[in-house]
Amino acid sequence: MNQALAQADLFDSPLHGPVKNDRRMMVWNFFSLDTSRSRTETITYQDGDISIEVRAGPMGMATMADKELLIYIASLMVEKMNRGEVPDQTFTFTAHDFFRVCGTAAAGTAYDRIKGALDRLQGTQVRTNIETGGEGRDEWFSWIKAARLDYRKTVGGKRTLKGVTVELCDWLHRAILKDNRVLTYDRKYFDLTPLERRLYEIARAHCGHQRGFRINLEKLRQRVGTESDLRRFKYDLRKVADSGRIPEYGILLKGDPASPEVKAALERGTIKRRPKNAAVLVVFWNKRRYFDEGGIKAADGWNFDGFDLVD
Repeated sequence: MNQALAQADLFDSPLHGPVKNDRRMMVWNFFSLDTSRSRTETITYQDGDISIEVRAGPMGMATMADKELLIYIASLMVEKMNRGEVPDQTFTFTAHDFFRVCGTAAAGTAYDRIKGALDRLQGTQVRTNIETGGEGRDEWFSWIKAARLDYRKTVGGKRTLKGVTVELCDWLHRAILKDNRVLTYDRKYFDLTPLERRLYEIARAHCGHQRGFRINLEKLRQRVGTESDLRRFKYDLRKVADSGRIPEYGILLKGDPASPEVKAALERGTIKRRPKNAAVLVVFWNKRRYFDEGGIKAADGWNFDGFDLVD
């Protein structure tokens, strides 16, 4: 067998198709947004019947930057399934292809980042009752079961990273393999900040084929997973909304007590009291779909009243 072909058969990369991930990984928060420090505080989340608890490992909690590895592996897995294969839980890929997909320069610090991500992904412990593959159970797991870095030596004796092997956890592997609830990411996702990434994921997961949806500010804060209080989160959210950086989607705050619309309504006497932050509704709308299907211009701006409210 040709040596180059034999070597290529060792790898599941390169990724040829789009970047994809399981929808539940987009709706719910499992990762630390703060990539500047090693988070040790536990994430505890209860939303109706949904329960999530995430505990940091010895090297800290897995972050939104570490999640890139899982998104990349999920994309490789979906690509295999689209070819008619039944993928197992172990994937081997080149670091170079991972960096290419994520838009990261393949410098020395980037290779160290892979090591750190593997440490945190395996060390972080997740407990949840979110079902995958039709299995009704509470589960405790780490994102990856095992990992390995393979090196080759140059003529000068220097080690260079040849391949990365990762064994994916049962929970995520089962979700992708059996449930078929994967969604495509816009490639601009990798250019976003951690907060912007979470907002994009939530918008992508809930919009679906709709023109948009509405969600309470506090519920959104919880699903984003920020450690900021409601006032600070609203401030950060408004900056993102005004920037227009979220691919495909617009964001609008309705009933914000600090907005010019509310101030004007108070002056006109249309409303008697300044609303509280807890009453603010956040509107996400698909820019292309909304205008293509005939957005309605009301006196105080675009009318989103027909959008579903996320429970």
